[in-house]
Amino acid sequence: MSRQLLLLLAVLCATGCSVFGDDDEPIDPPAELTDFDAAFKVSRVWEQRIGGGTELLMLALSPAVDGGRVYAGTFDGRAIAVDAENGRRVWAVDTDAELSAGPSVGEGLVVFGTTDGQIVALDALEGTGRWKATLSGEVLARPAVGNGLVIVRTVDGYLRALDAADGSEFWSVEQQVPRLSLRGNSAPAIIESAVIAGFDNGRIAAYDLDDGDIRWENVIAPPSGKTELERLADVDSSIVVVGQDVYVGSYNGRVASLAAESGQVLWSQDVPSYETLGVDWTTLYASDQTGDVVALSRSSGAILWTQEALHMRQLTSPTPHENSVIVGDFEGYLHWLNAVTGDLEARVRVDSAAIVGQPVTAGDLLFVQTESGRLAAYRAKRPSGD
Repeated sequence: MSRQLLLLLAVLCATGCSVFGDDDEPIDPPAELTDFDAAFKVSRVWEQRIGGGTELLMLALSPAVDGGRVYAGTFDGRAIAVDAENGRRVWAVDTDAELSAGPSVGEGLVVFGTTDGQIVALDALEGTGRWKATLSGEVLARPAVGNGLVIVRTVDGYLRALDAADGSEFWSVEQQVPRLSLRGNSAPAIIESAVIAGFDNGRIAAYDLDDGDIRWENVIAPPSGKTELERLADVDSSIVVVGQDVYVGSYNGRVASLAAESGQVLWSQDVPSYETLGVDWTTLYASDQTGDVVALSRSSGAILWTQEALHMRQLTSPTPHENSVIVGDFEGYLHWLNAVTGDLEARVRVDSAAIVGQPVTAGDLLFVQTESGRLAAYRAKRPSGD
């Protein structure tokens, strides 16, 4: 989730410092886009206007794909399902809520979080309301759905397990929230009989799905420094699980690989990132705090390449797809990077509004949602043999 703007506001409130120089120019301005020879063309397959924008709140509302449908929601409460191939609307409903996270799809549900601490669960097939649950804090991370449960992180440090059938609470656990933290949370991940979650105090922990008992806990990036700003160590990167490996990033800290069973750190690398990591068979991809894209070896954490051409452009989490890595930016552009070299391959502009949520894929299509409420599908037309 791109939160440079919101972090900036926190910094200004905490320190009163200016981010502008003597000539009112940004100290570290966004990189200007430059021309390059595109490796292939990208075409828009379809688009939908699905609702109102997010009022510059930088919410990580991003589409979810399941069963040939794309599900999405908007800050003004609209939830929609469309056919993934042609964008035709299957259903659309008004949830009467300010949606702030999701959707997540599973257990026959489409699940959203709201700004006033609710979970809204809709029937995935028809869009009808199934249940609502009121929690103790705003929901800014996509819930995890599976094993008959909906697992939710809230901004007040709680992780809660709800019954997917009716929204009743099974259990909850709490981690301490520092006085100053980024606006955003790490989305939890369900793996077998456990759920793994990251927290604002730099910790990552695994809990038993049945009762919430802790299985293990580790610190990815211990807070350090003299000021609260220097001690920011939020784990806001959503948990990524591949097999028995867990990957996560932290602000002002590191990208790390942990063993899912024990929480043992297998390796860590100094790449501060609060964006969700992209992952393919051999490589991790991170958008770091400066907007550079970094590729790391999954097996060792070694840095394979760094692409600095998109510096400070408030990038989304990277999405690996078809030998490329795709990121969106604050001006509504999608950028395709070569997964092996990091070279820029293609670029399209979806909207003049920012792309905040991570693009998602299904088959040869890539789906993206902008802050203004535009939902679109794109296809890369690669030369034969690529």
